[in-house]
Amino acid sequence: MNISPIKILLLFFISGTFLSCKGQEKTESKIIETKSFEFGKTVSNPDDKIWVVFQDSQDNYWFGSNGQGIYHFDGKVLKLITSNDGLIDNTIRGIQEDNKGNIYIETPEGISKFDGNDFSTLKVITSPDNQWRLEPNDLWFGYNANDLYRYDGDSLFELKLPRKDLKKAFGIDTLISPFDSNNPYEVYGVDKDKEGNIWFGTFVAGAFRYDGKSILWIGEKELSIIPDGMGPGMPSAPAVRSIIQDKDGYFWLSNFKSKYKIEPNNLQYEKIKGVEKEKPNYFNSGIADRDGNLWMTTYGGGVWKYDGKTLSGFKINNGKENVLLVTIYLDNKGIIWLGTDNDGVYKQNGDTFEKFELNK
Repeated sequence: MNISPIKILLLFFISGTFLSCKGQEKTESKIIETKSFEFGKTVSNPDDKIWVVFQDSQDNYWFGSNGQGIYHFDGKVLKLITSNDGLIDNTIRGIQEDNKGNIYIETPEGISKFDGNDFSTLKVITSPDNQWRLEPNDLWFGYNANDLYRYDGDSLFELKLPRKDLKKAFGIDTLISPFDSNNPYEVYGVDKDKEGNIWFGTFVAGAFRYDGKSILWIGEKELSIIPDGMGPGMPSAPAVRSIIQDKDGYFWLSNFKSKYKIEPNNLQYEKIKGVEKEKPNYFNSGIADRDGNLWMTTYGGGVWKYDGKTLSGFKINNGKENVLLVTIYLDNKGIIWLGTDNDGVYKQNGDTFEKFELNK
């Protein structure tokens, strides 16, 4: 078969155009994948009050402040993102990521979703049938809700925990100050255990566990207000803020006094004596490291490590004052981070913690 010179030239032109387009597609795709983070303004160091630490699936760090916005660190550049960039509020109380890489930021004014390009605000659905579900990819939020929120990727449902006789259980009257202006069931801590059950720590109503079918209530006095007026969490601030599971399967609910064993296949639990130590009594944040050790923070009393036998304390001091610890976080490489109320962020370095600073 003979092909005319014109046809040959035409084929070359079409092929060249096609290859050029394909090459352009690859280049553009590469640029999109590697483009720098454009929101916010570049800063030298995070604020002193960092209440939340989070690392996403792309290894970026997010530091949530108590009123100044949220910081994004890609390993090189630290950027401050505020309501000027589309964030609903500058006071950050929680950070999560879904299975698609979207980032969710909890604030007193609602939940902001960041899809990598823009911020949007999740709209709350108060469901008449109390949309309780337990799906692997659901996200759970406690802050700003009457009780709590469940997000299924499409809708944010506001849920209510079962009401209990708190006066009988704890001896507190929720109709008098300081409880009359607060919701006793407001959720301060949300954690998932190794079996996939969801745990909720509340303001003064103890702790709840949801297994997808039923809700177990742990209504012990050390999980509410104790005689001296104190409670789990920070000083003068009751609430079960942190729930961690140790390597033996026991649960620690914001206090060192007791641990709990959940009886399988029924709505019962067993309370077991915790650490034999006078102080500290309570912790406000905790994690289990890769070796199964528990790490807990106390607001003004440093970091505590429990290996199942011994409780060891680590004082965090910046040379001028004790560092007030708000949160503890385990990153993707197993490194521990601390968020503080007066001295920014600290990062684990062997057996010590050093302040995170870009420009020392």
